Amino acid sequence: MKKTLITLAVLAAATGVAQAQSSVVIYGTVDAGFVSERGGVNGNVNKLDSGIASASRIGFKGTEDLGSGLSALFVLESGFGVDNGQQDVAGTLFNRQAYVGLSSKTTGTLTLGRQYTPWYNTLSKVADPFAAGYAGSAKNLFPANTRTSNTVLYTSPNFNGFDADVAYTFGENAESNKIGRKIGASAGYSNGPLNARIAYNNTSNDTALTETGSGRNWLAAANYDFAVAKAYVAYGVNKGQNSAIRNNGNVNAFDYTSAGFSTDSTTALIGATVPVGPAGTVMASIIHVNDKNSANADANQFSLGYSYALSKRTSTYASYAKISNKNNAGYTVGNNSNVGTGDKAFNVGVRHSF
Repeated sequence: MKKTLITLAVLAAATGVAQAQSSVVIYGTVDAGFVSERGGVNGNVNKLDSGIASASRIGFKGTEDLGSGLSALFVLESGFGVDNGQQDVAGTLFNRQAYVGLSSKTTGTLTLGRQYTPWYNTLSKVADPFAAGYAGSAKNLFPANTRTSNTVLYTSPNFNGFDADVAYTFGENAESNKIGRKIGASAGYSNGPLNARIAYNNTSNDTALTETGSGRNWLAAANYDFAVAKAYVAYGVNKGQNSAIRNNGNVNAFDYTSAGFSTDSTTALIGATVPVGPAGTVMASIIHVNDKNSANADANQFSLGYSYALSKRTSTYASYAKISNKNNAGYTVGNNSNVGTGDKAFNVGVRHSF
C-alpha cells in the first residue's frame, strides 16, 4: 500500500511537470454584420456578411518547452462563414494558417507551412488604422499578399526594439522552382509610442515556357501614439507584372471594362485612430493609388469607422468607405473577408473573440 501511494505521488508530480512544460489553446473569432454596397454593376446589394472586421475563424495553437530556452510550436487555423456555416475555402481544413516550428529565446523562430507574409503583417499591423478590416480595409487598394503555403519563415529575436523576418515560398514545380516562388522580408522598430517597419515581397511570374520576371512590392509604414490619437502613414511601390492585382481580381464590377493591372504604381495612406471615452475608437484613413502606366487608372478611398468595446472580447462596430475610380480603375470596397461589389459600402456588426 505504501509503495502504491509513493508511485501515485510520483506519477502525479510527473504529470504536473509535463503540463507545465506544454500547452494547447483553442481560440477564435466570430464576426458577422449587415453590409450595404452601392455603385456596382449589380446595383444595390444588401446582405448579412461574415468576417467584416476580422475573419471568422477557429484555431488551435500549442507550445512545448524543450529546455535551454528552446520550444516547439504549432498553429492550425480554419476560416468559416458565420452567415452560412461553410468553410472559407471548400475542400480545405486549415485554410488560414497551418505551420509548425521551433523557437529560441536567443536565436529566433523558424516555422514551416502556410502562414502570413512579412508584407501582410506590415500592412495590417503597422500601416492600416482599420487593421485590414471593416469597409475601410487597406486591402481594397494596397496589394494584399496575405498568406503563402509551402513557406519557411524565420523571425529574429527582438534586439532593443529592432526585429526582422524573412520568408521563402517554394514553387514546388518540376520544371523550375522559380515557378510559383515567393520571397518576402521585413524589418522594423517598435518602442514606446513608435512602431515603424519596411517590407518587401517578390512574386515570380515565370512559367514552364517563359521567364517573365517578377512582381515586386516595397512598403514603408509607421504609426505613432500621441495618446489623444494614433497617427498612421504608409507608402508602397509596386513594380512588374502582377505587382498590383486588385483585391477583386479580374472581376469587372462596374458598367465598364476595368483597366488592366498596373505594372508601375505607388500606393499611399494617411490615417488615424482616436479613442472616444473609455471604450470607443474612431478610425479614419485616406488612400491614393497612382498608376504610372499609360492607362493612368488612379483611385482614392475615403474611410470612416467606429468600434465600441462591450467587453475585452466583444465589440460592436460601424464603418463606411467610398472609392473614386479614375479611368476605369475598377477597385471595389470590401472588408476583411470579402472583396465587395461596388464603390461604396456601409457595414455594422458585432465581433466576439475567445
